[in-house]
Amino acid sequence: MSCLSIIQTFFVLCLLSAAFAPIYVGVVFLGLSPTHRCLSPGVAELSTRCDWSLEEELNYTVPQGEPHGETFSSQCRRFDVDWNTTGLSCTSPLDSFTNYSNDKSGIPLTTCQDGWIYASSGSSIVSEFNLVCEDSWKLDVFQSCVNFGFFLGSICIGYIADRFGRKPCLLITILTSSICGILVALAPTYTWTVTFRFLQGFVSKGSWTAGYIMTTEIVGLRYRRTVGILYQAAFTVGLVILSGVAYVIPHWRWLQLAVTLPSFLLLFYYWCLPESPRWLISQRQNDKAMKIVDNIAKKNGKKLPAHFEEDDDKQTPSLMDLVRTPQMRKHTIILMYNW
Repeated sequence: MSCLSIIQTFFVLCLLSAAFAPIYVGVVFLGLSPTHRCLSPGVAELSTRCDWSLEEELNYTVPQGEPHGETFSSQCRRFDVDWNTTGLSCTSPLDSFTNYSNDKSGIPLTTCQDGWIYASSGSSIVSEFNLVCEDSWKLDVFQSCVNFGFFLGSICIGYIADRFGRKPCLLITILTSSICGILVALAPTYTWTVTFRFLQGFVSKGSWTAGYIMTTEIVGLRYRRTVGILYQAAFTVGLVILSGVAYVIPHWRWLQLAVTLPSFLLLFYYWCLPESPRWLISQRQNDKAMKIVDNIAKKNGKKLPAHFEEDDDKQTPSLMDLVRTPQMRKHTIILMYNW
């Protein structure tokens, strides 16, 4: 039985909202796209021999402009030449590959067949799995998968919370989300990373929603709007913390672990959080609900009214409840539009 007051219960649930921030916007840091250029075999050796600075190396070996009238990105194209050719000049190395001095337009280009060089001391899924140029769309898939998981989880897990209780749903989704977060950090390939990212999105949005419901159900109608706003404000606090952690840890796998491991501490909810009394009453478990309400009242230094209203009708949730009445239909459409 929890011995927390309403304020304490609200505070520990806000930790869940803050922990949701890295999942929702973590792609900003996990999917950071650093400045990059094609890896050209032989350039490093030539640069060392000629004692070029980085600026000189880029000027001599990276294509610029729009040769042949075709727009291209210098990050995705390189000169199709053999930089290991002997006798290359250190001041005009490309002259050996064209009949026109200092004219690079006649030199053919090719794709980054040998990989890329990234101008970053850290790492991200972009630099590790080369999600650039022709494969840059895969970064969008990485975030789209978690968003699709949010969509499905909001529907499925929301129903589970109504059917089996807020607290069991909360604990199961927290555990699953934490495990999936660890698996994202350990995933050996892009495909597995996206798969675990989707599963984390599927359960994490449901846990966040279940926490939101619990915060509004443990207070009276007068305070529901306030706690709802503060619960979402805790998400903003999570964003600030995420930025600081990402600054200290520039490597995406370690960052993923750093923001995921603390989530396992939320499993202490099993001992310090009660089930929602309103849900228990809706399921005709009035005795359990009254014990929780009485415990909270004592913690807050209050006394229950002599005649505490109870609902004897057990409620069975259904998706049809969202459109059953004109008022609910209006609220459902408005909220769907807002999201």
